[in-house]
Amino acid sequence: MYIVIGGAGLVGLSLAQDLLELGHTVAIIDIDPAACRQARDQFGVMAFEGSAVSTEVLLTAGIRKADSVAAVLRHDALNLAMVALSKHFGVPHILSRMRHKDFAEPLRIAGAHHIISTVDLGVSTMVRAIEYPEVDSMMHFEQGQIEILKLSIPEKCDVVGLKISEIAQHPQFPENSLIIGYQSHPHMNLMVPNGDTVLEAGSTVLVATQPQSLHQVIDFLQHCPGDRLPKVEMLYR
Repeated sequence: MYIVIGGAGLVGLSLAQDLLELGHTVAIIDIDPAACRQARDQFGVMAFEGSAVSTEVLLTAGIRKADSVAAVLRHDALNLAMVALSKHFGVPHILSRMRHKDFAEPLRIAGAHHIISTVDLGVSTMVRAIEYPEVDSMMHFEQGQIEILKLSIPEKCDVVGLKISEIAQHPQFPENSLIIGYQSHPHMNLMVPNGDTVLEAGSTVLVATQPQSLHQVIDFLQHCPGDRLPKVEMLYR
């Protein structure tokens, strides 16, 4: 895809780098000559010096052929203007960073398909890290109705050696939860498991669940003999 990014700050450059690694063609716009130079020299990104809310600069950067636009400028008002111009030029997919929640509705009206609140995202990540220190990482979908968490399986926990089908059928594993990913070793690829996949010590799983079942899932999958966790009956083998 051809992707235009407005803003060559830390977020814009990091986004450009990741998109390039995925094989996309990226053009970045920034008023700072040094930032544009860094984008070209360090990351090999096409960089256009000028305002990302200038129609002339946007056209030069290829806005008419863009498959996606990411507005990650320093101010919400500038992101709002870039979103509106991107919609005007017929860009099929537009996303924007948002700092202040008052801009959420204006950004939607202007044409943003995805709005990423950097403050909400940061706070949410920190809250989850504090509340669930056992979890390697966590994402939520549909306003938190579904949680995807990444969990490590301790060396001597009860579920080691069990098939995923056995775990799914166990009465203490929440019915509204599902193991959707499995990585046997940090250097191995993440795979989609089936019922016969056996959990190994030191492996990692991705689990889809609902918020009210988070603690139950964590306690069940990471319980080891002697742990001071809510008692889990010994799993059948």
